[in-house]
Amino acid sequence: MTNTVEVTELLLREAQQSLLETSIALDDLIPVCEDLDNAGYWSLECWGGTAFHSSLRFLNEDPWEKLRTYRKLLPKTRLQMLLRGQNVVAHRNFDDSIVGRFVEKAALNGIDVFRTYDALNDVRNLKAGVQAVKKAGKHAQGAICYNPSPTDTIASFVDLAQQIKELGSDSICVQDVDGLLKPQAAFDLVKGIKQKCGNDTVVSVHTHSTTGVTLVSLMKAIEAGCDIVDTAISALALGRGHNPTESLVAMLEGTGFESRLDVERLHRVKRHIAGVRPRYREFSDQPIAVEPETFRHQIPAALMLNMEYQLDGQSTPHLLDEVAEEIQNVRRDAGYPALAIPASEIIGTQAMFNVLHGKYSAITSEFADLMLGYYGTTAGKKDQGVLAKAANRQNKTAISCRPADLLEPSWETRRTEALAQGSNGSDEDALTLAMFPNAATRFFQTRTAGSRDTAKLAPEARGTIEPLKAARGEAVPAESRTYIVKVSGEEHSVTVRPAQ
Repeated sequence: MTNTVEVTELLLREAQQSLLETSIALDDLIPVCEDLDNAGYWSLECWGGTAFHSSLRFLNEDPWEKLRTYRKLLPKTRLQMLLRGQNVVAHRNFDDSIVGRFVEKAALNGIDVFRTYDALNDVRNLKAGVQAVKKAGKHAQGAICYNPSPTDTIASFVDLAQQIKELGSDSICVQDVDGLLKPQAAFDLVKGIKQKCGNDTVVSVHTHSTTGVTLVSLMKAIEAGCDIVDTAISALALGRGHNPTESLVAMLEGTGFESRLDVERLHRVKRHIAGVRPRYREFSDQPIAVEPETFRHQIPAALMLNMEYQLDGQSTPHLLDEVAEEIQNVRRDAGYPALAIPASEIIGTQAMFNVLHGKYSAITSEFADLMLGYYGTTAGKKDQGVLAKAANRQNKTAISCRPADLLEPSWETRRTEALAQGSNGSDEDALTLAMFPNAATRFFQTRTAGSRDTAKLAPEARGTIEPLKAARGEAVPAESRTYIVKVSGEEHSVTVRPAQ
């Protein structure tokens, strides 16, 4: 008897995000849609995460219209998105009225599977999203952010899976954004979830190829009962990206497992993407070799890349190893949140300031809020000294409630704001403005110009901190300063002042 392993293809979103700054224009993807739709995938991940903002800022494409186009071109296959829990597709918490309306509109525009995660693995931050997905009649996939630590073990991840299932999730995803999921851990974790949650629980595994071992990890997960795995077509795989789809198919031969994928269609997709990828070479200057040192520093490839760009921009590339070490120190002080968006960017930025200005001499408002619980709770204990500095920085107390409980419903206000900023009056435009006010306002003004040819653009999506020019050893600023921090192309205003 042969067992079928289902596959989620990442080409249309995360494979691009990992290797090409989410830069491929829709026109270069349309030719492969027929083959993708008929290749036999369980789902095609095509929306959410950083791609939403990138469509606006770099491609001048309406992300909602892009989704509707995919739905028309891919009628047979489930379309999947990445939902950042209470953060939706941005980097801050939204009230439940926004979360619910966003999920409703995403479902109506074509999304079938919502993979929902929280960077702190705070299940409370998944609840509103999962409930909205179920209300819409779609597939709710709750995700565990896999990032081992002294407080995050196989047993704790299994318990987390049970909590996620109890929310009403239709499936559980083990989401490893670092490539840290070693083969035996993959087997033990999937086996543990099946035993704890029931063998009928659908388990998906997502990992990156960064460390060079995770194709084996996928095989071990499959042997343990994993139902779905994520891969990317080989023309946009490996390096800091994902394992190749075609390699997975070949690996399964003779093992008692098989995929439903049509290899000839996969080859046609590969040839087309290999042909258009050179047009985006300006977005692809990162290493493509295996990086086993990731097991030591545990930093996601995207965050490491952003740190490299930021330090290069400040003429301090020699500080990269020190910043990488400090990221783990800051993560420990914050209670070991997973290094997934937005926690990864918050911790990475704070680590950089620690190296440049001195240990917690300058604290970002976002890091202070993370320490104080305004993003959620963490599995580990927080450093009390740093917590006191954070409280002083924000002049507010720590909280233990679900952060969204402190937010007032804002949907009607968002609609009014969108109309004032030149939206087309749709709920989708109002949600776009709620997610990214600056980018949305610019897009409303340039929408009629059509999509940009990103192959002719400079790679603006690289991470930079402007106008931070401080060299190591420079005096800590006595006054507050506000920096514009660009992370994966998204601009964030970060106010920093000395800790008291």
